[in-house]
Amino acid sequence: MGFFDKIFGNTQVETDDPDIRFGRYSDAYKPEYKYDEWDKSMDLFEEGKYIESFQNFFEYLTDETQHNVKTWMEGEDLHFEVLQGSKLIKGSIGKEMIKAEAKVAHAEELSIGFLRRMMELNFSLKYSRFALDEDDNLTLIFDSYLLDGSPYKMYYALKEIAVSADKQDDLLIGEFEKLQPINTGHLVTIPEEQQDVKVGFIRRRIRQVFDEIDSSKLNSEQYSGGVGYLLLDLAYRIDYLVRPEGALTEALERIHRVYFTHDNKSSAEKNRTVRKEFEKILERSDDALKAEMYMVSSSFGITSPSSHEQLVAFIDSELKNMEWYIENRHFQMALAFPGYVAGYGLFNYAFQPPTKELLHMYYRITEPEYFKALGYAPMYYYPESGELDKRAIAKSLVAWRDKHKAKFPKLKPDIKSLQLENMTVFTKSFFKMIRGLDMTKAGR
Repeated sequence: MGFFDKIFGNTQVETDDPDIRFGRYSDAYKPEYKYDEWDKSMDLFEEGKYIESFQNFFEYLTDETQHNVKTWMEGEDLHFEVLQGSKLIKGSIGKEMIKAEAKVAHAEELSIGFLRRMMELNFSLKYSRFALDEDDNLTLIFDSYLLDGSPYKMYYALKEIAVSADKQDDLLIGEFEKLQPINTGHLVTIPEEQQDVKVGFIRRRIRQVFDEIDSSKLNSEQYSGGVGYLLLDLAYRIDYLVRPEGALTEALERIHRVYFTHDNKSSAEKNRTVRKEFEKILERSDDALKAEMYMVSSSFGITSPSSHEQLVAFIDSELKNMEWYIENRHFQMALAFPGYVAGYGLFNYAFQPPTKELLHMYYRITEPEYFKALGYAPMYYYPESGELDKRAIAKSLVAWRDKHKAKFPKLKPDIKSLQLENMTVFTKSFFKMIRGLDMTKAGR
């Protein structure tokens, strides 16, 4: 049962799987004792025990798998450091004031361009503000009187600083050449062999999708909807499996925005725009792509919590679109639809662990060479023969059920319903199996 636990939680089962993170970080489903820390923090704040309150607050914020929070006392003041991606948020809580800041970039030379951008960005911020410190560091700052700084306010203020700083540093540095990175000492470089695998995967998958579009008997203008699913599946697949940072992440988010911005552009026109984005990725050097592949810790998720029922509704609305492509033997195009369901869901939403793990398993099955190159076992699909290993799939599904049955006692994956003739019909049956699951929690 190793691979789920290695990625999403702890287990007593031994596993040789590598320690690699996938997908976007979420803080939506904390252990129950974390919510007890939150309640204590709120109660202590109401009692006027402010330092004790925020000590519990930071216990709530700490994710032991991320090593994301550090606190210490200096005299009567509580100091803290919080990690969010490439950014480090530092602050202190004293007798009267709360202060927090994140240095976004260093300005080698001041320019009207980025100073104007700082002012524009300030209009979108509720708790914090951009400013220049005495060393010409572009800094996001939050301060508040202690009496007004409840744990609730502190959470959303820190989240605003953390998420904004982590996003804007790459955008601003990419746009203004006089801005340089700052406070990146906490970033952990992933092994070079992993970087090679990830860069190779990006290039291979983009070229495969381009080849599918260019060699298809379907007119890409007339069937622009199917092409759009292919390109979105590709973007979400890279985002989840590679988990890049920096400009590559922004490029993938730009691709997402192209399709979901209501601008009266046709789907064919949007496809051309997105293809150009992928072409730009291919044009980048291996070293440039590798520079955006490092391990980070996070404290705040950017995806919205979502229920299994919402995924079921999404499956119902999207999976039927693959039928025509299956009937007309456009199998690669058909595969884009379940890929889109998994990718869009993981890109935008924070699902409960059992649901997220099944979507991860979908990627494990459909990208066997990638996971094998990263050091994962077993393989569930053998591309050369086109065979799916039902025994390995069933074993992992049973282990998944056993892992979660205490909290979700009605979980009964219909393994017998899985169809193994080819990958296309399998993925369709796999998502139908997911659709039929009863995710009712114990005690309800």
